[in-house]
Amino acid sequence: MKIDSSYTPTTAGLAPKGPVAQQTSPAGATTEAVSLSPLAGSLRGGEAPPVNATRIQEIKQAIAEGRFKINPEAIADRLIESARDLVSASHREA
Repeated sequence: MKIDSSYTPTTAGLAPKGPVAQQTSPAGATTEAVSLSPLAGSLRGGEAPPVNATRIQEIKQAIAEGRFKINPEAIADRLIESARDLVSASHREA
């Protein structure tokens, strides 16, 4: 998909949900301010996740060479585990 200067979230069907404040900068350009819910802020955490640059390069190379295999079962299992963690964390906070 090519994105050019006519691309906007609304033309792509990605209109923001919820309140978005329009602000005008001194140069007259319009900017958007977005606020996150407390839950979204808590998901960010205070620390950056560990990054394994070597592993990232290995994966990029495998993708480029067509060797990267996707395991949908593992993705589904981890997604379910993550959802369970979020639900249990929200119950502890309540």
